[in-house]
Amino acid sequence: MSAQPVNPNILPDHVTIEVDGKPLVVPKGAMIIQATDKAGIPIPRFCYHDKLPISANCRMCLVEVEKMPKTMPACATPVADGMKVFTRSEKALKSQRGVMEFLLINHPLDCPVCDQGGECELQDTSVGYGRSYSRFVENKRVVPDEDLGPLVASEMTRCIQCTRCVRFTAEIAGTYELGGMYRGEDLQIGTYDGKPLTTELSGNVVDVCPVGALTNKVFQFKARPWELVAKASLGYHDAMGSNLYLHARRGEVLRAVPRDNDDINECWLSDRDRYSCQGLYAEDRATVPLKKVDGEWREVSWTEALSAASEILRTHCGDDLGVLVHPATSNEEGTLLAKFAEGLETGNLDHRIYNRDFSDGAVAEPFALPLAEIDQADAIILLGTHIRHELPLLHARIRKANLRRQAKVYSINPVDFEFAFRTVGTFVAPPSHFIDALSDAGFREALKAAARPVLIVGAIVENHPQAASIRAAVREFAEATGVAVCRIPQGANAVGLARVGALPVERDAMAMLADPRSAYVLYGIEPALDFADTAVALKALKSAKVIAFSHYACASVRDVADMILPIGLLPEIEATLTNLDGRDQQTHAAGRLPGQAREGWRVLRALGGELGLPEFEFDDLAGVRSLMKTPRSVVPCKGRPGEITTATDGTLELAMSPAIYRVDASVRRAEALQAHPLNFGAQVALNPEDAASIGVVSGEMVRLIAAAGTATLPVAVDAKVAPQVAWVESGYDATAPLGAGRVKVVKA
Repeated sequence: MSAQPVNPNILPDHVTIEVDGKPLVVPKGAMIIQATDKAGIPIPRFCYHDKLPISANCRMCLVEVEKMPKTMPACATPVADGMKVFTRSEKALKSQRGVMEFLLINHPLDCPVCDQGGECELQDTSVGYGRSYSRFVENKRVVPDEDLGPLVASEMTRCIQCTRCVRFTAEIAGTYELGGMYRGEDLQIGTYDGKPLTTELSGNVVDVCPVGALTNKVFQFKARPWELVAKASLGYHDAMGSNLYLHARRGEVLRAVPRDNDDINECWLSDRDRYSCQGLYAEDRATVPLKKVDGEWREVSWTEALSAASEILRTHCGDDLGVLVHPATSNEEGTLLAKFAEGLETGNLDHRIYNRDFSDGAVAEPFALPLAEIDQADAIILLGTHIRHELPLLHARIRKANLRRQAKVYSINPVDFEFAFRTVGTFVAPPSHFIDALSDAGFREALKAAARPVLIVGAIVENHPQAASIRAAVREFAEATGVAVCRIPQGANAVGLARVGALPVERDAMAMLADPRSAYVLYGIEPALDFADTAVALKALKSAKVIAFSHYACASVRDVADMILPIGLLPEIEATLTNLDGRDQQTHAAGRLPGQAREGWRVLRALGGELGLPEFEFDDLAGVRSLMKTPRSVVPCKGRPGEITTATDGTLELAMSPAIYRVDASVRRAEALQAHPLNFGAQVALNPEDAASIGVVSGEMVRLIAAAGTATLPVAVDAKVAPQVAWVESGYDATAPLGAGRVKVVKA
């Protein structure tokens, strides 16, 4: 056999094929549809999705392949060197049109009332491949609907059994909640048990559904796609910074959909980011400036509000003033707040309102391993994090690493949290014992074989009363094992606010509340739920003059504030956020500001001008961003981390983790999210041994007595909770008084 010439232009592991007469060089093992997509050659499809496993069950992508007797599914036919493919031949088109006719046989003619109308893949494809009439005369079949929960609406008669939703819940979400039931003509997709979807990513089944079988229940019947204006925006409820589009009609944000970015959220969106826009229009939204006069709230003009606020700040400035900032505040607003504090000569400025231990001067930092590379890790350690609730899409990436690369996942937590991936090692113990787990010689030895290990540190550590000591152990562990440390920023823009200098020169957040100032500026904070130690915060605020730049005029803001200045939320303003990779990303205003509310930077500019502060002479957003180029230089004060001690006085160690749908004011007001099955609720989970020693069973009420305050909560007895631990979720009114540390649990 003679040697064949080698084309020097062909890359290794690539082959040459021809599609509709056009030569293509594609990777070996690629499917025909992947090659044509990359080349911009259209092939119709329904079941194929580039982020989901191939199923090849819709057959819409049938194409003609030379020397093959039948048309082949492009999504499941691998390329071969010299292959000739015809996507528009008579044979291919006849097959595609035949498949379309079969798909439409049982599909209902309800496009005028279908929420998917105008963006339906079946509707669009049928224009090119469907007949103008049907040869089918029998009755169409009808499939009963299921209640899939508060977020996803179903109309399963429209389903074409593409199984995209089935593959999503199985492969990406890992909950295996949807599947095919019965066979042949009776085949239908459902949950079988009739229970709501429990995945935190359930809204993505709406995106992958090519017809109107699964739709957004919150958006249902609100508007048509052509009525909506899309604006690029970001998720602002965690530090991932998921890319999304906000769809608005006449200034009202009606829904959010994912915006593709493979480096961050790929093409997915967490339910928290998708449905939180419902909270924009809560009844207690701040819409006009309010001033407290003789204990009563009175609506005032912006002129009067700014004058009254400036009078308070002239009287209470310098060290008498504390400035507390929500960690989801934008970089523009954070920059102005830093300049604002500097102009008023106060060093008491901080955004780390969730933290309790500042002795090591820790601030949020970008991940040591980029987000896009975490699913390439071969060993992942989760330390003090309910990762599924903290960062739902990072949880999905860890699942991908575990499922596709067989990455070994270790968990060190006070609760054996439910993950959608397997762990090879689980250390369940009180947070005060986390250092022991990191010091374990066997654990360290197991990591030495890992080529790309990563350690993810979460809120249970970052907000612990002795967080500095655990962070010191993490640093030592990283030096010994070479693991990349990724500390989850506590707030959507904690990394950005640290960069722009929204940090203390004098007192940190805890210090300026423990040693009360005579006046405070609160920026975007809901006082009763957003502070690490609610009792200490409310006590300090109630005894001081308070100016609240607020999105909501809620009861807790009204209780402590003297002035309420209404400001816009992220979907209503142009802003920059920095995500956990350290990536700066900009948003565009989609919603109309409610009432007389204004962008936060405009209010700060006006107040700074009223006070005559330097560097407040700009009059547009470009002027603000020019100040961002020279942020305030701040080195947080450092102390000496305290020793972690355990107690033998009969108390339990309190382990607090953020509730998935209670992380900020907007999410708390999204009614659909509050009805989600993943809500744990205001209760305390105890190990069976501890519950037995107290003499309680699940459902009974107990009193938790902490140094900060007392809470009365129902008990959930769960063997997944470590002994000597009382686990509660933050973000609830009932759990807010507890603070942190140790609690005495007694029967109520």
